[in-house]
Amino acid sequence: MSNEKIKVAFIGLGNRGFAHAYSCSLLKDKIEIVACADIIPDKVERFAKEYGVPAEMCFESAEQLLERERLADILFVCTMDQQHYGHSIPALRKGYHLMLEKPISNDPLESMEIARVANECQRHVVVCHSLRYVPHYRKIKEIMDSGELGEIMCIQANEEVCYWHQAHSFVRGNWRNSKLSSPMILQKCCHDMDMILWLTGKHCVRLSSFGSLSHLKSDKAPEGAHDMCSEACPAYKDCPYSIKYYLDHIERGTYGWPMDVVEPEMDKFKETIKTSPYGRCAYKCDNDVVDHQVVNLLLEDDLTVTFNMCAFTSGMGGGRGIHVMGTKGDLRGSMGDPIIRVNIFGKGEYQIDRSSSETDDLSHGGGDFFVVKDFVDLLEGKLNSSVSSVDKSVESHVVCMAAEKSRLEGGQVVVIDEYMKSLREGK
Repeated sequence: MSNEKIKVAFIGLGNRGFAHAYSCSLLKDKIEIVACADIIPDKVERFAKEYGVPAEMCFESAEQLLERERLADILFVCTMDQQHYGHSIPALRKGYHLMLEKPISNDPLESMEIARVANECQRHVVVCHSLRYVPHYRKIKEIMDSGELGEIMCIQANEEVCYWHQAHSFVRGNWRNSKLSSPMILQKCCHDMDMILWLTGKHCVRLSSFGSLSHLKSDKAPEGAHDMCSEACPAYKDCPYSIKYYLDHIERGTYGWPMDVVEPEMDKFKETIKTSPYGRCAYKCDNDVVDHQVVNLLLEDDLTVTFNMCAFTSGMGGGRGIHVMGTKGDLRGSMGDPIIRVNIFGKGEYQIDRSSSETDDLSHGGGDFFVVKDFVDLLEGKLNSSVSSVDKSVESHVVCMAAEKSRLEGGQVVVIDEYMKSLREGK
């Protein structure tokens, strides 16, 4: 590309859209935000004001923006999961490169078709699998690839969703219902499946999965619980899933995510929450996604992986943890701990301290920033391919949907090659 700034446009101005726009602003010498679209006028107005988008380049919907001739080099697709396919295909045919929020689609065939059309149109599609870009995981991969741990035999990985995050996003929020968005294992955990495949460099051969929605449902509601959460509810004081979590933050003056998802302006929050979907009782919503799930994976070369996703965690563990076990040593790390602990058998432990990283205070441990930076480098010709291109990312989505199939069938083993064949044959 020329020395001109890379022009970017956004469709979908939720939390992720604003997060990616912030990353773009950190690269403002290379990137210019030129257009935006959302079905909620207040979000468009706020985005336009914050990032200097002129009124004539603000649109009432993604469809309205896509009716126009190509407006930018990159289109950030941050709409809801089930909309990605319908927005990505016409955008690719218009000539946009895409920064596509995960999941690619909630349908594995649609994910494959987006990859096919991207190759046909010779467009780059980078999937926001930000964990591949986090310095923490890049260091872990460097150690694994070095051979220092010997042959990797087993991995245990945990996704500690955190009790209040589950209540906010997956009980009251946009991703609460698989019919409206995606199954939990895809929406929340395609990051984790992608990371496992990337770290090991191996394909999944077969898997099984168990999980359910066991607690955050109506038959587990406290006695006398109201439909809307408030101090008037007899369960309010002792319920860990009450809106008290939000209000305590407001009292401390620590306003940001997730409170600003409910209401962008702090002084309006208490009034907004009274009628907001986020003000509902966490036991009386229309959620159907699981609150805990385990996936057992067999990768190539007999490498076994256990992945555990659970809502019922404090968040003190940092969200994600991993234990990598090899024939010469093992490694432990957590997103919430700057120390990576490596133990070489017979030689003892050494530690890698990443506490001084300048990116740790950015979202997803700096991953959100680096995925945008790498896309810029890609378009400038500094990279041959993206770390998380759509071609590389489709496999993790197939694995997630195979895991969901196994869960729904009571933990039946799913052979990935057979599952892929059945998808293509429409069975």
